[in-house]
Amino acid sequence: MRNLSLVVVLTTVIVPFVAHPNSPYLGNGIKSGEATQSTIIIWTRLTTMADISGDGIPWPLETPKHDGGDYTFGGPQIAEGHTLNDMAYALPGAPGEVRVSYWPEETSNFSTTTNWSAVSPKADFTQQFHLTGLQPNERYRCVVEARSPKGNAPSSRVQGTFRTAPAIDSAPSVTFVVVTGQAFWRRDDDKNGHKIYPVMAKLDPNFFVHTGDILYYDKAEPWAITRALARHKWHRIYALPFQRDFHNRVASYFLRDDHDTWQNDCWPTMSNNKMGELTYAEGVDIFFEQVPAPDREKPYRTIRWGKDLQIWLPEGRDYRSANTDPDGPGKTIWGAEQMAWFKKTVAESDATFRVFISPTPVVGPDRKEGKNDNHSNAAFAHEGNALRTFMAAKKNMIVICGDRHWQYASIDPRTGLREYCSGPTSDAHAGGFRQDLREPMHQYLNIIGGFLSCTSERRDGNPVLILRHHNVAGEVVNEDVLTQGMVAQ
Repeated sequence: MRNLSLVVVLTTVIVPFVAHPNSPYLGNGIKSGEATQSTIIIWTRLTTMADISGDGIPWPLETPKHDGGDYTFGGPQIAEGHTLNDMAYALPGAPGEVRVSYWPEETSNFSTTTNWSAVSPKADFTQQFHLTGLQPNERYRCVVEARSPKGNAPSSRVQGTFRTAPAIDSAPSVTFVVVTGQAFWRRDDDKNGHKIYPVMAKLDPNFFVHTGDILYYDKAEPWAITRALARHKWHRIYALPFQRDFHNRVASYFLRDDHDTWQNDCWPTMSNNKMGELTYAEGVDIFFEQVPAPDREKPYRTIRWGKDLQIWLPEGRDYRSANTDPDGPGKTIWGAEQMAWFKKTVAESDATFRVFISPTPVVGPDRKEGKNDNHSNAAFAHEGNALRTFMAAKKNMIVICGDRHWQYASIDPRTGLREYCSGPTSDAHAGGFRQDLREPMHQYLNIIGGFLSCTSERRDGNPVLILRHHNVAGEVVNEDVLTQGMVAQ
């Protein structure tokens, strides 16, 4: 790396330098992620266009048909004589090189710049930069630049921000936001994307967590039956202006669930294939390609955000038993190694508040019919009971979960463990439960889209954890203020 003076006008939009028709653009913006006190990953992708367009051949409403054997399709999803690039909302990748410049916000006249790095079609023209040596509790500015393979002047740049985690012995206020269930065809602003993203940005969160179901491979328009079609679903949703602008300025942690791995309620050895040529392993590969990726070998992780907050982010698909296996001590979602790691790191933590953020529910209640793949279901009752007992016995520990298409706050009647579900990203995505199904364990229940915010702060010197459910307009529809004794005020 080298240092250089850098004078820029800071925005979060894509600004082409040169209008060469073959120049690479940054149509998917940037994603910063996996922030610690001293490191972060910057993700980007080179594209042939600056933006997606709805122009192109419409996708057919095609669903799979089962003929007693494999699933088949009634006709081609891509019109005869055309390619994926001719279809609506396509955003093809482009060859070229990319680099990152970054600097602490308060020292904007001096930056560190990486070397130019070539992208590869094998990695879908993406690149990830692992930045190290950062300062804790610092807001950084960054600029990502693209140029052609011939090494010409930069053809496009994206400018953004990210924050690092505060030191473990400090106690600043920290706010993060959580979402789940995001579908391209259920966006509530046709041109720009999901309305919650600019609303969440107004909260100026330290970081963002997507709990999974980031997109849906197993839904039509198109059904992702090949690697190329699966990648297309990532391209278009992260070229939407609301999503792109948010991720240009907020660091993220991405979790993976069933629909952004392969198919509904999937597990690694599942043989009931609805996904054509796309395999479970390919779905996993694409996830690590399309987001700032955690450790591939051990993707479960815990991150400390100062003295008062520590989060845990598990892996919920790759180690699981078949959902259909009989329940008992040998049946698992996490696997023995991850479970041992979790118990050890929780026991070692001295954070005031411990927040476990799960792709799927641990407490629930889930709907009675149609779901049998999470710790609140009968299918994994043995491991679920053990997890709830363990976490409830640890001081000031709660669960935040995704997956369910409604918002709730609940308390496990047996252990007292609290769980907060964010709800899906739009009202059009909400459903699967009803208000008349409310149970005594529900402290709050609402069949709406929106998001969850969580703030760790000190009031009169005392640590508090504030959980707020927001609707899609950002209005607070439920709030719990938890003290060190886990009493809601």
